[in-house]
Amino acid sequence: MKTIWQRPFYFLLTIVLFGIFFNGCSPRKPQKRHPNLVIVLPDQLRSQSLGYMGLEQVLTPNIDHFASQSLVLTQAATNYPICSPTRAMLMSGKYPHANGVLSNCNSYSAPHGYELKVDERTWSDVLKEKGYSMGYIGKWHLDNPHEPYVACANNEGEPKWNEWCSPERRHGFDYWYAYGTYDYHLRPMYWTTKADRNTFHFADQWGPEHEADMAIRYIKNEGDSLRKPDSPFTMVVSMNPPHMPYEAVPEKYKAIYKDTPLEDICKQENIPPIGSKWGDYYRKNIKNYYAMITGVDVQFGRIMTALKEEGLEENTIVVFLSDHGNCLGMHDMISKNNYYEESMRVPFIIRWPGKISPKHDDLLLSIPDIYPTLLDLMGFPNDIPHEVMGTDYASLFLTGEGERPTSQLYLKVLVGEPDLGIRGVRNHSYTFAVTKREDGSEERVLFDNHNDPYQINNIASSRPVIVSEMTKELVSLLRKTGDPWLEK
Repeated sequence: MKTIWQRPFYFLLTIVLFGIFFNGCSPRKPQKRHPNLVIVLPDQLRSQSLGYMGLEQVLTPNIDHFASQSLVLTQAATNYPICSPTRAMLMSGKYPHANGVLSNCNSYSAPHGYELKVDERTWSDVLKEKGYSMGYIGKWHLDNPHEPYVACANNEGEPKWNEWCSPERRHGFDYWYAYGTYDYHLRPMYWTTKADRNTFHFADQWGPEHEADMAIRYIKNEGDSLRKPDSPFTMVVSMNPPHMPYEAVPEKYKAIYKDTPLEDICKQENIPPIGSKWGDYYRKNIKNYYAMITGVDVQFGRIMTALKEEGLEENTIVVFLSDHGNCLGMHDMISKNNYYEESMRVPFIIRWPGKISPKHDDLLLSIPDIYPTLLDLMGFPNDIPHEVMGTDYASLFLTGEGERPTSQLYLKVLVGEPDLGIRGVRNHSYTFAVTKREDGSEERVLFDNHNDPYQINNIASSRPVIVSEMTKELVSLLRKTGDPWLEK
């Protein structure tokens, strides 16, 4: 007669039960891989010009639907509202005086070395080291042009703008379909992964449409030719529109706003009147600006559909944001690089099904915060470099609980003069800024963003207590970021 241990069935059953007991009383499940990451980054899109915000008559049904599934940060702001400084803060998690990108990358700033450094440890470098496939599509704008300048339209006048990004400067992105900065949206130019500096090509297609096509190819990865099929991936789709020139948008999107009465979309108090330089500029361009945004919305919807069709929706974090906003003539300002709401406030929408609950939140997110927050969400909190200046809000994104910032820094730096320009601070109630000039004079502005949402009235002279409080906050932030402006 066989004992229980000599009977194969009982022997196997005992082994299984033994394993279950010593593994938490349940069978060990295979570990789910780290999430994919998709970032869609249109240029110069103010947060107010999105349908779900309910502030302007612009049609963005795909983004609105996405926002209904996402965490929407309604008070996200860029700290230096022009392209290169914001993109450098996004990539490095550092403020401009720490990452060295103190102005836009062009031939005027090139002698000062204002470009993303090769040895900067970006979040994309971290993900590449963790085994991610890394794709970048569209506008980069983090390299200075140099002689002999690339022969293209954006380098014909002064300053020069466009430059190839050599492979050692791509910070982990192994699939490359991009350009530096090129504003001819109806016939954009690109360098591919293996192209050298002189072998760029043009696409006879509107930039966002072409970039969405390439993004969908990357997502579908037919023949496993664009990324490793068994690895998580990151893809950045950086669209230039709704950046100027605003007329460079297909007629099918212009037609959507053709019959919209112009003055119905020009009612904000900060739009200058008809007959003024910037009032006429706004009226000339606003419909095309909206047309561009609607076109971007269509392409964003196509990218989201591709993720769903490929079964990638559940384990992909998707972020929609912009590098800065656009005054478009409001406040007599041509576009960005100022402290007004239309320039500073940007969309920040993040979706991760089943992990991040959909809601609107007024968190005062700054651009450097995105780096550590994303790495923590993706499972790499211990790989956030100590030098990163942004704050990790992953826990707050996931639970709604955690410490919240009380303000956001604002900067405008003069090229070659890092201790001059404008510095400011924005909180839930006020925007405060100080301009320092070469002759030693200063100008202060204070706006009450609740009672004066269009920022018409400078109340700095009548609110000394608030000015004092905001000045203390500004000094504290500038000390943390190592800004020499304090010593001037």
